[in-house]
Amino acid sequence: MNGENGMTRRLEGKSAILTGAGSGIGRATALLFARHGARLVIGDKAESVHETAALIRDEGGTVNALQMNAGKEDDVRKLVETARGSHAGLDIAFANAGVSGGLPGIFDQSIEDWQQILQVNLIGAFLLVKHASQEIMKKGSGSILCTASVAGLRSGAGGPAYSASKAGVISLVQTAAQQLSETGVRVNAICPGLIETGMTERAFQAAREKGVEEKIGRLNPLRRAGQPEEIAFTALFLASDESSYVNGQAIVVDGGLSSSHPVTRQETGKTAA
Repeated sequence: MNGENGMTRRLEGKSAILTGAGSGIGRATALLFARHGARLVIGDKAESVHETAALIRDEGGTVNALQMNAGKEDDVRKLVETARGSHAGLDIAFANAGVSGGLPGIFDQSIEDWQQILQVNLIGAFLLVKHASQEIMKKGSGSILCTASVAGLRSGAGGPAYSASKAGVISLVQTAAQQLSETGVRVNAICPGLIETGMTERAFQAAREKGVEEKIGRLNPLRRAGQPEEIAFTALFLASDESSYVNGQAIVVDGGLSSSHPVTRQETGKTAA
């Protein structure tokens, strides 16, 4: 496989794990990593993880695909063991699997709702950090990524449990980076804004049916929603040696949404009152 647009393959010879690879950000990232030379172990609860694997193989990539639950320790351990056995170790791990839980109010969610969302979004990230870091340390250096969200930075971008889970991911990344001092393992988070994925499909479809698709993403300065590939390129940077001095950070990719407090927006070229 050639690197993207003929560029140097930035993950040549690296072994990588990705969860939530059945669609959206996970699929886009898995394809991009493979195009840049990574040998992959991908996981997802959905059968579509095998479709992602087929796309990678069609382009000449190397991949193992497992249906698994990112919030179950045995399943996460199996991903790491597969990378060790099939690809002689591990260099990169991306905890991307997540669930949204919709947009209920704080009085409308049950304990069970919170437990399910935290199990996948936060405990799932913890489990991959825990098991992947021990394998990556054997290489002397490597990168762990976690998908957080702008919802983890401040309110207004997700339901209560989802937002709390993503704030927890950011804290986990900061804590893990410190606890892995001197191991050579870096840990960072990506905080996407509004991205068109399976998780947001209903909102996008509803807007298209109402003929108001152009309003999606209008709250950010770029005035549009993002695409999974735009998150994937950020993941590629953080996974590669090009980000060798980036550690313990939450990188925001949201079109500028989180750069401002709520304001009454002015049209371009008009003077504010």
